[in-house]
Amino acid sequence: MKFRNPIVKGFYPDPSVCKANDKYYLVCSSFHYYPGVPLFESDDLVNWRQIGHCLTRQSQVYLENIESSGGVFACNIRYDNGRFYMTTTNNSTQQNFYVWTDDIYGEWSEPINVDQGGIDPSFYFEGNSTYFMSNGIDENGRNSIFQCEIDIETGEKLTPSRVIWHGTGGRYLESPHLYKINDLYYLMAAEGGTEYGHMIIYARGDSPYGPFEAYLNNPVLTNRNLGGYEIQGVGHGELIQDHHGNWWIFHLGFRQIGRWIMHHHLGREVFLMPVTFHQDKWFTVGSDGTTQDEVEIMHIPNTTKQIEQTQYTFHNTKWDIDWCYLRYPDKANYIAQESELKLRSSLITLDMANSPTFIGLRQRDFHVEISCEIRVNDGEAGITLYMDENHHYDFALRKSGNTIEAIKRLNIGDIKSIHKQSIINSNIATLKITSNHETYSFQVISDGKVIDLGFAQTRYLSSEVAGGFTGVVIGLYAQDGTCSEFNDFNDFICTYLDE
Repeated sequence: MKFRNPIVKGFYPDPSVCKANDKYYLVCSSFHYYPGVPLFESDDLVNWRQIGHCLTRQSQVYLENIESSGGVFACNIRYDNGRFYMTTTNNSTQQNFYVWTDDIYGEWSEPINVDQGGIDPSFYFEGNSTYFMSNGIDENGRNSIFQCEIDIETGEKLTPSRVIWHGTGGRYLESPHLYKINDLYYLMAAEGGTEYGHMIIYARGDSPYGPFEAYLNNPVLTNRNLGGYEIQGVGHGELIQDHHGNWWIFHLGFRQIGRWIMHHHLGREVFLMPVTFHQDKWFTVGSDGTTQDEVEIMHIPNTTKQIEQTQYTFHNTKWDIDWCYLRYPDKANYIAQESELKLRSSLITLDMANSPTFIGLRQRDFHVEISCEIRVNDGEAGITLYMDENHHYDFALRKSGNTIEAIKRLNIGDIKSIHKQSIINSNIATLKITSNHETYSFQVISDGKVIDLGFAQTRYLSSEVAGGFTGVVIGLYAQDGTCSEFNDFNDFICTYLDE
């Protein structure tokens, strides 16, 4: 079978996977977006469908006034004795915690805190013992992986936290995961930072506490030396064995805009590569330790077909699964129906680290065509290409008295400017955005007339410009009104085009 990477496109970083009841489950970081921690299910490791989120109540996670790229960092999902566990860090409160559920399609528990610092927490279960690990800095200032044992019912530490590995010396040692394979314990982690130098490393030992011997040819997977190659930033890996005994590694990576344009704006995505264990019980990834965009492998039968959804509408998406909010939404400002969305303009704007009236879908590919018919009744209503509160392109209808304007506003750091605007004769118009790798183009269709409002470069919404750990989210929003009337959004269509 041949499949293409990434297997989950768009801003779904830091994948963690587990296997249960003949299916596979995957979770990703969500940062300041709500609900938190997207949850996916798969039958074959290649095709993934989102089935919910792990953090769906305000009591589970604190996101109030958290700036972009704060909040929920990398997470880890495990299945043990009939129960699912998801552990993560709220980096804004510096707290590691976990939630659990007996029903993967239902609600998750209230959070249980663990008194161990660092980020990227992970579980390892063996017998009646629960091992909890995260990264940190030891007393000598060295990057380290710390581990303790906890009472899984209460989160109470049963042993002191101790250093079990210092990695290979690369910067930002993170994302530890522990596995028992062939009677050996494998500790996998990442180094180099979640940027162009990212890499996956591992070591093995005879006990969960080591000592761990590093793989001689670390890093086992990295694209850091592939200049001019689309897939970069490969790291943060997770091993899993499929139903047929084959091993795989899930990991994050990103696709840069162009062969020699070192910017990425779609966020960090989910990639899959095959793993081979050798007679000496060390493993390698792929054929050369790099991640490719196309993988042909005999482990997956040819009857399996990689299916990709290419169009998203109000009709074929679910408001509580596919869409997301910025922090906790004020639900009084939203009326979400099967074929129509109504948004009440808020005094909270997209520039604020709060919760504007906003609901979004992650941008999943470079070539996309977005259109929506909008009726503005109060303030400003439109589509935003949102990276963070300081980097977003807003395309909207704006009502001021009896005047209706179509505007394109560019927000790039401290520069916030209405780049182009046009007075139209109606408060109803269709807004259309078309993008390729390098540009977004903007058109207004009103009374049968097409008004071109120019273009903007995608690179200014990239992580290299904006910083942070997220990706562009296509948002529908309303702001700067009297908070008295709703604005209407109809016929939303987001179509990904062949490249």
